[in-house]
Amino acid sequence: MSNQISWHVELQVKPGQLNALRALTGQMVESTKTEPGALVYERYISDDHQKVHVFERYVDSNAAVAHLVAFGKMYGERFARMVDRKHFTVFGTPTVELREILDPLGATYATPLAGFSRI
Repeated sequence: MSNQISWHVELQVKPGQLNALRALTGQMVESTKTEPGALVYERYISDDHQKVHVFERYVDSNAAVAHLVAFGKMYGERFARMVDRKHFTVFGTPTVELREILDPLGATYATPLAGFSRI
C-alpha cells in the first residue's frame, strides 16, 4: 500500500448557489492543476443538481496539507457560503498534521486493509 491520501466528500448545494459554485469550481480545478502532489481532483453533480461529490487523491499527507492550506486561503469562505458538507470520508493513513486539519471538517477515516493502485 502507498502513502497516498484520498477522500470522498458529499456536499449539499445551498439554494441559489449553483451558478456561483460552478464558477468557483472551475477556478479551484485550474488552481489545483498546478499542485505537483495532486493526483485526482474531480467533481460530480447529481441529476437534480443538489449534491456534489468530490473525489481527491494526493501523493501523501504533506501534499494534502499543502492543498488544504492553499484552498482555505483562496476559496474557503466563498466555498462555505455555497455548500453544506454532508459526508467526508478519508482513505489512507493521514499524518497527525493532516488529521488536525480534517477533524474539524467532520472527517471520518478508513485505513488500508488490502488492495493496490495503478496511479
